[in-house]
Amino acid sequence: MKKFFGLLVVFLLVAGVLSGCGTQQADQKEEASASQQEDKQEVTVQVEVSKSNGEEMLADKEVSVPEGTTLMEVMKENFEVKESEGFINSIEGIEGNQEEKMAWMFTINGEEAMVGANEYEVEQGDEIVFDYHSWE
Repeated sequence: MKKFFGLLVVFLLVAGVLSGCGTQQADQKEEASASQQEDKQEVTVQVEVSKSNGEEMLADKEVSVPEGTTLMEVMKENFEVKESEGFINSIEGIEGNQEEKMAWMFTINGEEAMVGANEYEVEQGDEIVFDYHSWE
């Protein structure tokens, strides 16, 4: 009987040690995940939305987002946006118009964008201007 209790005690000790190790590993994984999120820095960008080549200002916001965020994500999080295939068709209810040849165009730091909003990852200090005007 003493042998049985001895084995039971050893078994319980081993089970306790193993379960403690599992908890420690889980805690270490949670700490590593939290550390990775802290390492991901934020960037601050300025987003301006206007009409007629800046004649009518609709919005002007400074936005902070995690590094690696696309411009499309910034726009969707901060404005009412409709898009298709990575291109913004409507901002704040103002939709492009094929007949009148009107559309949303954007510049990044004063230069025309060479990629769609879904492809561009915003960078610290970017000045982004979306303007609704004729494409002619």
